[in-house]
Amino acid sequence: MLRRWLVVFLVVLLAACGSSNGAESTAGQAQTTAEPTAGQTETAAEATPGQAEATPQQLGGRLRLATTTSTEDSGLLDAILPDFEQRYGATVDVIAVGTGQALKLGENGDADVVLVHARAQEDAFVEAGYGLYRRDVMQNDFIIVGPPDDPAGVREAADAADAFTRIAEAEALFVSRGDESGTHTRERQIWEKAGITPDPASGWYQSLGQGMGETLITANEQQAYTLADRGTYLSMRDRLPDLTIVFGGETVAENPDPSLSNPYGVIPVNPERHDGIRADLAEAFVEWITSPEVQEMIANFGQDEYGQPLFYPLATPEGQS
Repeated sequence: MLRRWLVVFLVVLLAACGSSNGAESTAGQAQTTAEPTAGQTETAAEATPGQAEATPQQLGGRLRLATTTSTEDSGLLDAILPDFEQRYGATVDVIAVGTGQALKLGENGDADVVLVHARAQEDAFVEAGYGLYRRDVMQNDFIIVGPPDDPAGVREAADAADAFTRIAEAEALFVSRGDESGTHTRERQIWEKAGITPDPASGWYQSLGQGMGETLITANEQQAYTLADRGTYLSMRDRLPDLTIVFGGETVAENPDPSLSNPYGVIPVNPERHDGIRADLAEAFVEWITSPEVQEMIANFGQDEYGQPLFYPLATPEGQS
């Protein structure tokens, strides 16, 4: 009888020990599983911020920027583009031409983004489906420059159309960019308002087919009048001893003719039109150049050297352009 109770006791004791070991084993397995999961979570949490910060750098590649000669000739692009290239690990290939040519490059898929200044042409570009949308970036203004002695009396003009009328009546030499640029477009609008169709055969009107910088150099050499954007003129003024501002005032605020305002817009090219468009870089460029940080860079550009900005920030919140 005693032996039977001892056997029962041993069986119960062994069963209890086995159950305890199983629980400990299960708990150990659970603990082992839980610890790697926590470690993985921590690793993921550490990796995520690093990946987020690296995202701009990972874009890489080349962005083709078709823009006007004024943004390059003024030195603005040299001042601000290194920031974009550093942030996104990309190289910006600048194609500086007239606005008409810049938009044509976008239309043909030879540019990823355009930065131009002829609003009607920009709107038509977007409406035709070549661009996704347009955003305001900055503005300056147009001025009329000419010989210091002002033989046509442009300084006495009431507005730009009156100034052009005086030049035509005096048959004073006038050089035009003649390159379908935004500046050339504005010049033609002024001639139209004045009711004058200038003829290169007349001798006093020359169409150069050149950018802003070359046109200013030619006007200086020939002591001619021309229409220029203020930014490019100010940046080149030391090289133009025989040219001075004869209409438009010394600052944007002093310009008496509101029609000489010169806004610039940025448009990403529609990637559905052509293969190979870097839509990611184009979108990044739009967000970058309209950001508060870069708008401040634009506002400060030229301030120290010329006593005034060469361009004024114009970016608005998305959807309000």
